[in-house]
Amino acid sequence: MRIICFFLFLFDFATGYAQVSKRLISDLSFMAGTWTQDHQWGWMEEHWSKPVGNCMASSFRCVKDGKVVFYEFMVIEQDSAGPVLKLRHFNPGSIGWEDKNSPIEFVILSVQKNNVVFESRDKTLKMTYTVSPGKELKIVLDEKNKEGIWETTRFNLKYSKN
Repeated sequence: MRIICFFLFLFDFATGYAQVSKRLISDLSFMAGTWTQDHQWGWMEEHWSKPVGNCMASSFRCVKDGKVVFYEFMVIEQDSAGPVLKLRHFNPGSIGWEDKNSPIEFVILSVQKNNVVFESRDKTLKMTYTVSPGKELKIVLDEKNKEGIWETTRFNLKYSKN
């Protein structure tokens, strides 16, 4: 009887494990497009390329009073565990914030239709991307401050035919 229970346990475990699907870059195709917003930080534009060659790329700029506030460059690359988002910030003049060999890396916590949640490897940042049926890209940035308290910033970018 023990042997039968053991094999039933193994079968249940194996079928449950097989149902876990690997996340792919193509799961994030809903993010592709050019998105803009007037925000308190300034006018923002974020462009995400379509998934090609196991990657996506994004450029972002924030402009206030006719001057660049900052830029971001992001890539999402497929690795053996799933897509990884790598982000770098830049001041005007293309002066990087992060060390040249150390972009901020995010792994995926969850993916659903038109929604993805990324978490930084050091667990101090979360970014949620959601595309609504009205073609609005909602980004929620959750950031742990120096006191360890979570702060949330929301962005609501509209699809641009640019």
